[in-house]
Amino acid sequence: MVRTSTQQFLEFDQIREGVIILKNKGLRGILMASSLNFALLPQEEQDAITYLYQDFLNSLDFPIQIYIQSRKLNLTGYLDQIKALAEKQTNELLKAQTVGYYKFIKQLVTEGTIMTKSFYIVIPFTLADMGLKAGRKGIINLTESLFQKAKTQLFQRMEFVALGLKRLGIRAIPLTTAEIIELFWAMHHPQEMEVGYFPEIPPELTSR
Repeated sequence: MVRTSTQQFLEFDQIREGVIILKNKGLRGILMASSLNFALLPQEEQDAITYLYQDFLNSLDFPIQIYIQSRKLNLTGYLDQIKALAEKQTNELLKAQTVGYYKFIKQLVTEGTIMTKSFYIVIPFTLADMGLKAGRKGIINLTESLFQKAKTQLFQRMEFVALGLKRLGIRAIPLTTAEIIELFWAMHHPQEMEVGYFPEIPPELTSR
């Protein structure tokens, strides 16, 4: 029986300095974007935002990927506080009401009726964008100097996207190394993530 490492199925080689390095040496950066209550805006504002969004897309000379993550709202801490409050109640009526409220909120969360959405924008950059050609094996050797130059240009693209979204009233910030790791982990462990559990990330990674 041949054992296969999970890493062999991953598309990326490593994550460092807020950058995802793919196995083909391409780079990816991720922006986390705020939401916009578009449907609640007056028709005039909706039209203005639509035109601005079209201009933003037309201004891009590189592709972007939009990722939307839907998950149950994590109310673990809130539920723990309610449960502790119920245990401390000396008045039987108030205790029963607190316990009933606890069960009500827990049921809402369990049934998935309370959901949150997070919005992410993936920005790509390849070494071919710098005019470099791949070697015989189809991969360019990513030296430290080359990585820093590519990272600078990737961050310039991310800043360009963030400024474009700002005109629409959307705030976008780049994810750090630790935040990218947590995002990937949450994709593969949705149940643990929904109850507030995240893996411990080594200190040497959080500082990169």
